[in-house]
Amino acid sequence: MSPAITITKEDILQQIQFSCKIPEIIEQIVTRKVIISTAEEAGIQVETEELQKAADQIRLSNQLNSADETWKWLEKHGLSLDNFEEIVYTNLISSKLVTHLFADQVEPYFFENQLDYAGVVMYEIILNDEDLALELFYSIKEGEMSFYDVAHKYIQDQELRRKGGYLGTVSRRKLKPEISAAVFTVTPPQLLKPIYTSKGVHLILVEEIIQPELKNVLRLQIMSDLFSEWLKQQVENIEVLTNLESS
Repeated sequence: MSPAITITKEDILQQIQFSCKIPEIIEQIVTRKVIISTAEEAGIQVETEELQKAADQIRLSNQLNSADETWKWLEKHGLSLDNFEEIVYTNLISSKLVTHLFADQVEPYFFENQLDYAGVVMYEIILNDEDLALELFYSIKEGEMSFYDVAHKYIQDQELRRKGGYLGTVSRRKLKPEISAAVFTVTPPQLLKPIYTSKGVHLILVEEIIQPELKNVLRLQIMSDLFSEWLKQQVENIEVLTNLESS
């Protein structure tokens, strides 16, 4: 029988140091402290019913369907019940702070930047040969080959090849600038002339342009984006003093 191994808090800290994750963890700690202190300064409060509902959502997302499963999960992650309640509180207070800080900024931000939230339904083939890309472009334009035929022959990724290069709806912000500039100036459906980027030569078929609407999902995304940028600025402006010496 193998001997038991005892792992201490010092062992865990040392392993974190060895994994070179100290800066990442420090940033997470500072972020949490900024959220809590800002919420307290703003007078944001959390009701008991809200905490219970948030706790239920965390248990549901982790498939903890019984008290026994919850205790085993806490033990696995080295958490006490107080730790769990603090996690629930931090998540909830963070959500409330987002709304407090940015709910009123969503509409003006959207109307100023709505083009960034447009989307495109598109198909894409990336080639390494410029001459081949032009040849295939004209073959598709003249009806000698279909875009699907070209995709099936030249796309290396198996799943993407099976879908004929279909990427679904892609946000404008996720496209390279040179591709975005070409995609959002055409009237779909349209095959674009080969576009050259650092990844290769792109053959793109634009099926549809999706104009953004300020519905709930996008509203939450914008608030999240604004909050992330705000948090980043707050963290960058804080002097962090660390003490990792063992007591």
